Amino acid sequence: MVEPVPSNAAEDEPERPDEPNGAGRRRKEKKQRSFWKELPILIAVALVFAFLIQFFIARVYMIPSGSMETTLHGCPGCTPDRILVDKLVYDFTEPEPGEVVVFKGPEPWVEDLPQEGSSNPVAGFFRDIGSMFGLAPPDERDFVKRIIATGGQTVECCDARNRVVVDGRPLDEPYIHWAPGQEPRQMEFGPITVPQGTVWVMGDNRNNSTDSRLQGGGGENGAVPVDNIIGKARFIVLPPSRWGTISDHNPQASQANALGAPAWQQGVPLGVGAVLAWPAVRIGRRFLGAGPLGSGRGTDDRRR
Repeated sequence: MVEPVPSNAAEDEPERPDEPNGAGRRRKEKKQRSFWKELPILIAVALVFAFLIQFFIARVYMIPSGSMETTLHGCPGCTPDRILVDKLVYDFTEPEPGEVVVFKGPEPWVEDLPQEGSSNPVAGFFRDIGSMFGLAPPDERDFVKRIIATGGQTVECCDARNRVVVDGRPLDEPYIHWAPGQEPRQMEFGPITVPQGTVWVMGDNRNNSTDSRLQGGGGENGAVPVDNIIGKARFIVLPPSRWGTISDHNPQASQANALGAPAWQQGVPLGVGAVLAWPAVRIGRRFLGAGPLGSGRGTDDRRR
């Protein structure tokens, strides 16, 4: 008689219930510990990326004063705007009139200001970090203004209608803000020829802005070297009620129109071209048997 083959020992063992709660808890604790070990690394990497973006590509600045009202809020008692500044644009293009820029104050602007830094290095470190992310005011040597004229242009104020004049032609400045109760009259200055490689800047809150008219004693000392420009102000990112792009209206744009024909005359060639375009296309199709633009087939081909 053949004896039965003994069963596998592992199969003879009773089924094991799920692992006890203690073992599962230990495994979860192990996972949690690994996460907390990785968290500092994740934070460090995130900070490095944030620093690189802020240093090379774009940075958020907090508006510290009301010199650019109402384009940018920074008035006492209000929530100051946080703006995103494009730091790459002037690597490829030149600054243009009407653009709002953030720049390092040139020496004549900052020679009377206290030296940078804080007596408390820890407080200074956190202030710099907060400033980098728009959580604290920027360094007192950083300014935000609008470009009015560029190198080689002659700027002065004012004409009979209280307008700034560049190269003998008045500017169109719809962004100028007059504080309540203040006489809408600009301070007279110039004429001043802006040195090459510099720009002439002014605040939109025209009579409450210490800008190229006054800084460094005014004159050529008030001009800002292009190399000092940090970037172009693009967007208001905070507070949410103020989200939007920042106007870069060119105040000199109307000058080109003034030198040429009136606006309605400039539109005549475009209008004539539009009127003649339709019959020209119809005649061309009739003689060439062309189909719709881009079809590449004639009328007979479409009917097949």
